[in-house]
Amino acid sequence: MKNLKTVLVLGLLVICFLACKENKTDEVTTEQETAAAKETAPETTETVTITTVLNANLATEADLNGIGLSETMVTAIIDNRPFLSMTEFNTVLGSGDHSELYKQLFVPFNLNTTAEADFKMIPGVGNKMAHEFEEYRPYLSVKQFEREIGKYVDEVEVARYLNYVFVPVELNSASEEDIKALPGVGNKMAHEFEEYRPYKNMDQFRKEIGKYVDDAELKRLERFVYLKN
Repeated sequence: MKNLKTVLVLGLLVICFLACKENKTDEVTTEQETAAAKETAPETTETVTITTVLNANLATEADLNGIGLSETMVTAIIDNRPFLSMTEFNTVLGSGDHSELYKQLFVPFNLNTTAEADFKMIPGVGNKMAHEFEEYRPYLSVKQFEREIGKYVDEVEVARYLNYVFVPVELNSASEEDIKALPGVGNKMAHEFEEYRPYKNMDQFRKEIGKYVDDAELKRLERFVYLKN
């Protein structure tokens, strides 16, 4: 009987030893397979491209030629600038579906005054997003737009939207950052906007800023600013 117990114990020990050896072998094999997979797997890099849309009021002749417009259309666009609305721009483009062109060329919308239906002219903006654009009015800055619309889309899409919209600024209180966020307004012009504060009326704005730009550019800049009553 004692010998039988001894045999049973030895048998159990052999079984345990073989099982442990098998598990260890499986672990080694799995590690080797994982390492091999890492070595042979192709390296993937995500490339994010932010689309730049030309401003119909600022694009050069070379820019317009570069997106495939006819010579006649290029001339018509340049001769009729500045466009103070998409309605004016579409009049020059003529009848037809221009949705593909809008992916490359546009007149930015005033976020605080544009009709909700018109926002749908922006490529990729449907009923829901057009409603969200309108929902958070009045916008006091581009940062506010980025924050609110960023609840629904990622940063890349928000950046794309910024090709199509602007937030008008109050001449006497807007920060330099907000002024420079306006289409085509750089460091020098932002400085001039601030230089003549406080503005008493829009005539003063026209007089002072008109020292630096021609009448067409002055009309374009006017749509970006306002004065509190």
